[in-house]
Amino acid sequence: MKHPFEGLKVLDFCWVVIGPMTTRYFSDYGATVIRVESGLRPDVIRHGLPFAGNKPGVNRSGYWANYNSGKLGLSLNMSDHRAREIAFKLATEWADVITENFTPGTIEKWGLSYDKIKNINPGVVMFSASMLGRGGPYDAQPGFGPVLTALSGHTNFTGWPDRVPVSPYGAYTDFLVPYLAFSAICAALDEKRRTGIGQYLDLSQLEASLYFLGTPVMDFLANNNIQERSGNQDPGMAPHGIYKCFGNDRWCAIACESDQQWRSLAKLIGQPQLEKDVRFSSLAARKANSSELDKIVEQWTILHDPDEVMNICQSEGIPAGSVRDSKDLFDDPQHIHRKHFIYMEHAEMGTYASDSSGLIMSETQPNYRPAPLLGEHTHKVITEMLGMSNEEFSFLLSEGVFD
Repeated sequence: MKHPFEGLKVLDFCWVVIGPMTTRYFSDYGATVIRVESGLRPDVIRHGLPFAGNKPGVNRSGYWANYNSGKLGLSLNMSDHRAREIAFKLATEWADVITENFTPGTIEKWGLSYDKIKNINPGVVMFSASMLGRGGPYDAQPGFGPVLTALSGHTNFTGWPDRVPVSPYGAYTDFLVPYLAFSAICAALDEKRRTGIGQYLDLSQLEASLYFLGTPVMDFLANNNIQERSGNQDPGMAPHGIYKCFGNDRWCAIACESDQQWRSLAKLIGQPQLEKDVRFSSLAARKANSSELDKIVEQWTILHDPDEVMNICQSEGIPAGSVRDSKDLFDDPQHIHRKHFIYMEHAEMGTYASDSSGLIMSETQPNYRPAPLLGEHTHKVITEMLGMSNEEFSFLLSEGVFD
């Protein structure tokens, strides 16, 4: 079976999450992706939890493996001019797509600017992602996801109005941007298919993440209103919250967006008289008395398992979802049915679970393969793809070029 990106060659200098997550989609669907690293300075998430068997090691991070499945591992010591020459040769003679997400100026210091590469490889598509994009007063500012989450406003809108802002889970914006990045590269490849012309893509992670703040941004533009943190409340729904259920630290989300859903919930919890109670007879009234309303709802949810609450509510047309922990995700019958978690054999970690792409194509199956060891395919890439002799490879290896 032929895969959609079969024959596509991607030279991947990316690190951490946004870049590797983007290029993994190409790898999953047939592209050859060379993941460039250095043993002298491995990708920081190679040191990120969790480690297989709780044993740390650069080849044991499940975090790193999840975003780098199916790639070829190449180790290059980019402080050595000979390693930079090899990278340039790969960029100009082999690659269809080049990706990087370093602080602006880094890739240029290595002699790998788009202008230099396109003079030899005019059809190349080069993708650069940086925290703030290229150009402007702060373009060289480095940072990671939690910093960008604050700069983009997501932190300001997360939490409760009487408490300090709270950063969303993890490097939140790193998980938002790859979908846009992947789409942009696909668009550039389609343009190249039609015209033969490559191009340079400059993505600002900050600007891309603002796309997910539509309501607060538009509210300010339209009404000059600066939205505040609202905890689990929603301006257009009540009841709306996370409710304690039976068991230790078990919860369920319930969101009533209409009077009909509220009436159904009132009957469901055994208190149909509440639908005529003036405190709860309209959305405005329910919002004004939300604290009291939440207590009433929780008196019912705390007697039931969260999945039971979810299923009963959903059967009555009331939006609800149990709050999942890690075990719940693997036990979820929906994930099991769609085979979301895939299991692969890794040379050092053994069997490990990885996310699938979440996409099922009717005529094409993904090609899931395990993540590489650090530098695992260096010899293969250098001798088979670039045509270097074994003698020269061995000499450069002894010189530390592939460290």
